[in-house]
Amino acid sequence: MGKHDERKKPANARGSVLFDHANDLKPIDYIRIANLNLKKGHQHAAYTTLKRAAVQYPDDPFILSHYGSLQAIVDKKFRDGIANCSRAIVLFKKKSLAGGVERCAVFYLNLGRACLAAGKKKDAIDAFKRGLRYDNDYDAITKKLQKLGTRKRPAVPFLDRSNPINKYLGMILHQEKKKHAAKDMIKAGTGRLWARDQLL
Repeated sequence: MGKHDERKKPANARGSVLFDHANDLKPIDYIRIANLNLKKGHQHAAYTTLKRAAVQYPDDPFILSHYGSLQAIVDKKFRDGIANCSRAIVLFKKKSLAGGVERCAVFYLNLGRACLAAGKKKDAIDAFKRGLRYDNDYDAITKKLQKLGTRKRPAVPFLDRSNPINKYLGMILHQEKKKHAAKDMIKAGTGRLWARDQLL
């Protein structure tokens, strides 16, 4: 067993991940523990973890960003949460951390989540769209935007949405998407019928 394994307990009775010797943990360790708790649906445990991390590493942009997001979502401290997410972006850009500009997208995801928790839908959408400028394939952001019902970019971005070319291409792409969705439903339905017949 390694040093890292000894200081982290697997889980408590409710399944949330715990840890010992918090002072030995690095920022990435806190984020991993928080993410494990979030995957299990334990938002409060994740928030508690990041709260401790924010005390130990007050200027770590990743800690601050994730903490700010949960501060708004779990603790309902909307103003503080949004402020911490915004400060994390400034710190990240100032420190020019390794890992490339695309890593900046996660900061805007967290800011958008905090804004959504505060009921600021327009600000959330703006944050999510800014995140896509850094990584336009960031799945977590595109899913959030789809859920919020925002319109996709036109087929030809440099032309106006109302341009006949965009309208025509949009119709074709929409029809293709519907065809693929119908095929997937048929396949899924056929699979279910086959499985049911095997049980009879």
